[in-house]
Amino acid sequence: MDVFIWPIRVYYEDTDASGIVYHANYLKFFERARTEMLRAKGFEQDSLKTNESIIFAIRSITIDYLNIIRFNELIEVNSKIIRIRKASLIFEQAINRDDTLLSKATITVACLDVNTMRPKAIPQTLLVEFQ
Repeated sequence: MDVFIWPIRVYYEDTDASGIVYHANYLKFFERARTEMLRAKGFEQDSLKTNESIIFAIRSITIDYLNIIRFNELIEVNSKIIRIRKASLIFEQAINRDDTLLSKATITVACLDVNTMRPKAIPQTLLVEFQ
């Protein structure tokens, strides 16, 4: 699988009073990168909801905070799908500043039926793009 790289500028709203990124906002950075990865492959989440009757939901996250991120830094979020299952995707994601690894996570995203909120097979059109 290819690694998708998404640059992010750290805004003041991402930080606490000391100018350091609040820990929960790392998850937002990972989320933005996964969304942009889908978009780069030609898939909009609102269209998937309307046309395919699916949404994606986080099933599990393992995250390591390795270094701090500060206000106004330019970081990159690397995203890679490491496993595709019938109704879920497992991502390895990392946040870097230049050559410094700041955080890494393994995130399992479930594909759900929008009406029942039960697991649903990932549409073939997505599978083709991610394999």
